[in-house]
Amino acid sequence: MFRADLHCHSSVSDGTRSPEEMMLLAGAAGLDVVALTDHDTTAGIAAAAAALPRGLRLVPGMELSCRYDGRSVHLLAYLFDSGHPELAAQTRAIRDSRVERAKAMAAKLAALGTGVTWEQVSAIAGGGVIGRPHLARALVDNGVIGSVAQAFTPEWIGPGGRAYADRYALDPVQAVSLVSAAGGVSVLAHPFMEERGWRVPEDLITELARAGLAGVEVAHPGHDAARRAELADLVRARGLVGTGGSDDHGEFTGDRIGTEFTNGDDFEQLIAGASGASVIGK
Repeated sequence: MFRADLHCHSSVSDGTRSPEEMMLLAGAAGLDVVALTDHDTTAGIAAAAAALPRGLRLVPGMELSCRYDGRSVHLLAYLFDSGHPELAAQTRAIRDSRVERAKAMAAKLAALGTGVTWEQVSAIAGGGVIGRPHLARALVDNGVIGSVAQAFTPEWIGPGGRAYADRYALDPVQAVSLVSAAGGVSVLAHPFMEERGWRVPEDLITELARAGLAGVEVAHPGHDAARRAELADLVRARGLVGTGGSDDHGEFTGDRIGTEFTNGDDFEQLIAGASGASVIGK
């Protein structure tokens, strides 16, 4: 059976495994295809491609940060031209904003007596795209909380939390158009993860489909059976592709790469619309 995990992260953003390790783990999981979708960057693609085990193909991608009605929306982008000027400029602006946000949040955490410093957070990120999980790890390392998950609450760095700070993100309709202009295809990531306190409205999904959205992530660890069935109906009604991905972040998520996947027919339908880059591997 063909299996493509189209959503995973490496240490280039907020995962704990290197791009090379991610490819080895993907091969060991028996995947046919894996997409590396680090947040707002493709910096890990070359290293991942160089480490591909025999029989595994790599889809170059990233997870774009978007915002709608004050809420975070994530867009998985695949097979785009990474040198496209406007898309490259926007992702650079997002990454720069991530740094400024992390500095502000580290300062707020320090003021709360946690002992967290910017230097500590930067070291944890190791040169990768900085995200809230790195701040969460600093809190754990300092003994302030017992687990990374405890950081993502109003007590600490959850939305509206005591040490939370906002950052720049794209309008999702603009993001879909940018990916298309760069020859790529886009998929709305985990839209019904209601434990975050919000689900992506169906009206927005319809608007994104009209703008050129190719698919919606249906199979995701944060979607139970009822949500998957609802999303599958939504995808069919709008003529979109239903995809699957583990959203693996290494140790953060228990090295779950390969636990969710896209089937062969849906994968081929998805990549048929791309012209900006090619799938890597034989």
